[in-house]
Amino acid sequence: MTDGKSDSGLHIVLISLHGLIRANDPELGRDADTGGQVKYVLELAAELGKHTDVRHVELITRQIFDDRVGPDYAKLEETIAENAKIVRIPFGPKRYLKKEALWPYMEAFIDQTLSYFRRTGLPHLIHGHYADAGYGGAQLARLLHLPFVFTGHSLGRVKKQRLLDSDSEAKDLEETYRFTTRAEAEEMAIETASLIVTSTNQEVEQQYEVYEAYMPERMEVIPPGVDLTAFYPPKDDEPRPRIADALAPFLKNAEKPMILTLARPDDRKNLEALVRVYGGSSELQQRANLVMLLGTRDDLRELAPGQRRVLLNILTLIDVYNLYGKVAYPKTHLPTDVSALYRLATSLRGVFINPALTEPFGLTLLEAAASGLPLVATNDGGPRDIIANCKNGLLVDPLDDDAIEKALLRALTEPQQWETWSANGISGTREHYSWKHHVDRYLRDVIEIVEAATEPALAEGKKQRRIPQFDRLIVTDLDNTLTGDDQALAEFTELLRGQGDNVGFGIATGRRLDDALEMIKQLRLPMPDLLSTSVGTELHYGESLTPDRSWHKQIAFQWKPDEVQKVLADVEGLFPQSDKEQSTYKVSYKIDPKTAPKIGAIRRILREAGLRVKAVLSLEIYLDIIPVRGGDELAIRHLLYKWGFSPEQVLVVGDSGNDEGMLKGRTLGVVVGNYSPELEKLRKLPRIYFAEAAHARGIIEGVNYYHFLDRITIPNDRIE
Repeated sequence: MTDGKSDSGLHIVLISLHGLIRANDPELGRDADTGGQVKYVLELAAELGKHTDVRHVELITRQIFDDRVGPDYAKLEETIAENAKIVRIPFGPKRYLKKEALWPYMEAFIDQTLSYFRRTGLPHLIHGHYADAGYGGAQLARLLHLPFVFTGHSLGRVKKQRLLDSDSEAKDLEETYRFTTRAEAEEMAIETASLIVTSTNQEVEQQYEVYEAYMPERMEVIPPGVDLTAFYPPKDDEPRPRIADALAPFLKNAEKPMILTLARPDDRKNLEALVRVYGGSSELQQRANLVMLLGTRDDLRELAPGQRRVLLNILTLIDVYNLYGKVAYPKTHLPTDVSALYRLATSLRGVFINPALTEPFGLTLLEAAASGLPLVATNDGGPRDIIANCKNGLLVDPLDDDAIEKALLRALTEPQQWETWSANGISGTREHYSWKHHVDRYLRDVIEIVEAATEPALAEGKKQRRIPQFDRLIVTDLDNTLTGDDQALAEFTELLRGQGDNVGFGIATGRRLDDALEMIKQLRLPMPDLLSTSVGTELHYGESLTPDRSWHKQIAFQWKPDEVQKVLADVEGLFPQSDKEQSTYKVSYKIDPKTAPKIGAIRRILREAGLRVKAVLSLEIYLDIIPVRGGDELAIRHLLYKWGFSPEQVLVVGDSGNDEGMLKGRTLGVVVGNYSPELEKLRKLPRIYFAEAAHARGIIEGVNYYHFLDRITIPNDRIE
């Protein structure tokens, strides 16, 4: 490594926001969000911390205060292993939330993490896991000019299609899984990432391919590892495991071979089909017991609705097929029980099955294989590569009940084949799937990316100062927010002047700098302390219009305005605005809503052309294309980070779509009464107040709502 980085080593931040993440005895399978991803990031962090090229690893997750899940998840920090720790960031409600409920609070996460980085220093690299952390990590990387790595784990569009194939209703799926929001977050993560880590070739070739930002040259297949110290074949002198006692009450003949599955109760896991296949096959019932480790539960009635429904359906099928004495489904288990259960199943010459509709990788398959247990697995995703590498079982169509039955019977009735598969799994996992192998390949790519990256403009060690004179700041849009009511504007101006140097004044506008200055003069406004112009692509301070050099240093990243114009030239309903509306880092159009594509389709066109830009729609007729590192939301956060401002000391006001980003987060947001319809979706978010009054009168109403000129209060901090 160059620039002295070899002396100090890499500082890597992993982000994984949902699920219950703790270093000791992680509660895998407790719910739909606490599964393989939790195990993956914990083991990745621990192995990275061992490497000589790594100085420090932080696994950032969400801090939770909730008696229902216990005190462990409230600790601010927790050691994973040497040089690796968990850092918990508070954002959103204190209670535990499922992943689909986190989206409204993502900007708050970004703001809180910026504060954390400002206190502790910037990492060399950010790695986001899953869509939520992909979105948050990508935004942080764009703002801080850091390299970004993404691992999707499970992709929304793929999951949606699989669930639609199983006759689920599209409307119900959207309400449950928020697929539209998730897919856009994944698009942002993919287009921001310098490296996308995948587990299988099928992910690259078939799953990521459905995204507009798809660029296979930035994708690397680096399969995850398995902890070979925990998962190994049974030993001759091994004592009877504790988990055997938990299975005994369920089974009439516990010495039969075992058809074993480990999965949380989720539609995607296809567990009901497995029970149906077993229940419909007298030969399977004669030859083996079915053992299902379905996470942990204290009371079935307290499970999330989706989990409860799957479990009740499983119990119903057990009753319909009269499988009592043949199927085990213990309520709880310890993490150490899992490895012992694999070895028990191997000693009974059983088989492991993963019948999921879609399986991004399948860590349980590696654990079973490392323990010597042959596999029957879905022909989707990770199982393809695992069985191709290890040659230790069969792939099946998860929607073909007959194929599942035949594969299980083959594993249970062909002793020589069982021996071959068992031995192949043991040797194959050790050859292809150790964590050391994973981390060596991962760091080969990461070191190259970090060495090629330019030094962040806001790197640690730079002298940090506060904007002089004031301790709070009002930032407002210009057109239709400040303008539109001359009397209210005069009152707001007088209100500002009456505060002296205590309150700063900023303007964020889509206008060019020269155009904005002319409008400020016409309106007889005080000269702003901050001017964010051209849709957050230019940033200046004070009467002398001092440019923010660190902001201007970053803005040109991947910016190709000529290519933007070329790609959009023939798109129906888009008309370039006049030259005075264009700027160095902004390409502006007026659109005909009747003939132009929707904003999502325009973004798709740009992404498919390989352009890393932002498309911002305002007032439903104005379209601005700006650099991927631009925008008022990043400009405001840059300001907060650079000058040490607390978000609670900044009040932001807007009326249209290009204000959306800066309104969300931990700043105090105000939407004036004459707002554009595209902001209606912000109504249920915390810290965004919808004023009844329009224009500058709405600004004054917002100032009063938060008591912003006195002792600030935040009445809308906890909107659920």
